[in-house]
Amino acid sequence: MPTPASKEEAVMTPDSRSKRGRKTKQLVTYEEMERRIRPSSDDTHEIVFFKRHKDDDPTCLTPARDFMNNDCPPAVRSKLQNILVAVAKAPPKKFVGGGAWEAMSGEMSGWFEARADGPGRSHYRLFCRIDLEAIGEARPLLVLVTGLKKRFMTTFSSSDYAKIKALGIEYFSRNPRSTE
Repeated sequence: MPTPASKEEAVMTPDSRSKRGRKTKQLVTYEEMERRIRPSSDDTHEIVFFKRHKDDDPTCLTPARDFMNNDCPPAVRSKLQNILVAVAKAPPKKFVGGGAWEAMSGEMSGWFEARADGPGRSHYRLFCRIDLEAIGEARPLLVLVTGLKKRFMTTFSSSDYAKIKALGIEYFSRNPRSTE
């Protein structure tokens, strides 16, 4: 086929391909659009501390921060911070940490724990939740709820887990969330 000598000689022809079977552009509902722009669990997470609401605790404590500052030795606090930063970048569901970050099961299903060992064979655990539904947040949240310490070869009691879960229920009961 010879090429035209100038642009004026070029002729535009209609597309001869069949339009049968092509998908037409469909309108998107508001709910679908909102679902598409919500944070994804594949996104990098933002680390936040759960802060108790003044209606539930007049002192507005942040249990995880209090645990890290008051109960964890500096080396353990540093380990936990490094674990959390790595998990938030990974993101959490893709993090492979060799026991430093674990999804919990059984009565604590939906919870995660960051784990660090300390002096005297003590185990330090930071209990966390993933929040993809927080209003006004551009990224998903890695929420540090509370922490506990235990001795070597011991387990936490059901009442310990009940207290942790109660804090989780308090956190999810408000949206926008109470964080720091």
